[in-house]
Amino acid sequence: METVTVQTGTGSYPVFVGREALAQMKEVLSAESAVSRKILLISDKTVFRLYGERVTEQLQELGEVVVFTVDSGEQAKSFEQYHSIITFALEKGLNRKSMIAALGGGVIGDLAGFAAATYMRGIPFIQIPTTLLAHDSAVGGKTGINHPEGKNMIGAFHQPAAVFFNPQFLATLPKSELRSGMAEVIKHALIADASFLSWLEENPSAIESPTEDQLVKIITAGIRIKASVVADDEKETGIRAYLNFGHTLGHAIEAALGYGKMTHGDAVAAGMLFALWLSKKELGLGINYAKYTSWFQAIGFPSNIPGGLSSEQLLTLMAADKKADSGAIRMVLLNEIGSPVIKSFLPEKLKSLLEAFRKGEAA
Repeated sequence: METVTVQTGTGSYPVFVGREALAQMKEVLSAESAVSRKILLISDKTVFRLYGERVTEQLQELGEVVVFTVDSGEQAKSFEQYHSIITFALEKGLNRKSMIAALGGGVIGDLAGFAAATYMRGIPFIQIPTTLLAHDSAVGGKTGINHPEGKNMIGAFHQPAAVFFNPQFLATLPKSELRSGMAEVIKHALIADASFLSWLEENPSAIESPTEDQLVKIITAGIRIKASVVADDEKETGIRAYLNFGHTLGHAIEAALGYGKMTHGDAVAAGMLFALWLSKKELGLGINYAKYTSWFQAIGFPSNIPGGLSSEQLLTLMAADKKADSGAIRMVLLNEIGSPVIKSFLPEKLKSLLEAFRKGEAA
């Protein structure tokens, strides 16, 4: 089992990765004074059916457990669902000494974390991820829900008390969801670790059908990269924005299609290819762009932006993104692999570049 400590300006918390992760729960949470008389376990219905009984038994060693489940999918990150959770917590008598546990992927982690951040002005919560994608979202304290005008537009920074990541929970993931998580793995490698990127390129099986040991390596590497960034910039006032590589366009694609129509990872993969193309064209990034296109296609990622979405629509959504600044759209690009930089574009300039990318023009 691997352990990563995430250090923030307000404290630190452990992330356990391995088969024995859940077994650490009682000792760690007791030591952190997070033991609660009442624990609200939030999960989606599919995940709870698979793993709910096992996790509930572990949590019952800490206190009384009440369960709230939601339908699977990005649509669960809604104000209506958030309101239902808060109502349920009040009805069940949760107080400021209570705790919320998030069992699921990034949607559940974001939703449960936001409920924890705002219930009685903030109560502790823990993350128990069940998707590869959640190796990114479960760490760092970003929580939130969606608005029709944009993803994660309503939220708060609220760090978990601990994260318990058992890679066995990934065994039941559909191939499309495993691929979705791999997009964030590749993102971490591109912005921070050229040697890890080379390992991913040289080990295609680790991407397509990873062993448990490979999953532990991948998850731990990604979490360590994210933890190092979060330690320096907890609330995204500086370098934490580098973690948005591929996300400005990716989030716009998700919003334009309708949340849940394309996986987050596939949308981010399209965004990363655009960011790589833009990095080569605008900054002279020394890469073989065609090699990355071929690699992404082999994994199953889209190699361009889905048809039916206008450049005007995407630019409008990108301009409304939290990362936009005074009318300019801020893009995370690469000077070289492992060396990200933020570059601002006026919408008209970026629109012409986006259209050139969509037409397949050389960088």
